Amino acid sequence: MVERRDRDNRDRDRDKEFTEKLIKLNRVAKVVKGGRRFSFSALVVVGDQKGRVGLGFGKANDVTEAIRKSIEKAKKNMITLPLKNGTLPHEVLGEFKSAEVLMKPAAPGTGVIAGGPVRAVMDVSGVTDILSKSLGSKNTINIVKAVFNGFDKILDAKAVARNRGKSLAEMWG
Repeated sequence: MVERRDRDNRDRDRDKEFTEKLIKLNRVAKVVKGGRRFSFSALVVVGDQKGRVGLGFGKANDVTEAIRKSIEKAKKNMITLPLKNGTLPHEVLGEFKSAEVLMKPAAPGTGVIAGGPVRAVMDVSGVTDILSKSLGSKNTINIVKAVFNGFDKILDAKAVARNRGKSLAEMWG
């Protein structure tokens, strides 16, 4: 019995390391012979507020099940951001379909200047100072996917220095 309690506590501790944020919950109605059949989809971002962040999208007939599925998917699809003093190392434009998100690094103390879905992603990822502008589509899911596309385009200073055959000190002058 003691062994099981330890395992439960370990699972609870592991969940505490991540911050989960529900961005969008959507109810979809399917009209069938007996009336309407409802299902739900949930868009969730999960992060450790230290540069690791993941995106999950889950669908189910129940709200709690849709959220649980999306959280699991988000934890599987985690990426690491090369943060520099709480902001991005350089300007980047993320694109997904017709949604575009421009993200610029900001000076310390600026805060997160971003719209709803972008702000949620930045909060859980640990970015404290950023300027962003959502361009094009206003579709929440596509905006979040555009942010993650921008995160994929971010270059890591250590990797760039290694590829050029220089040290990090030589790169920064």
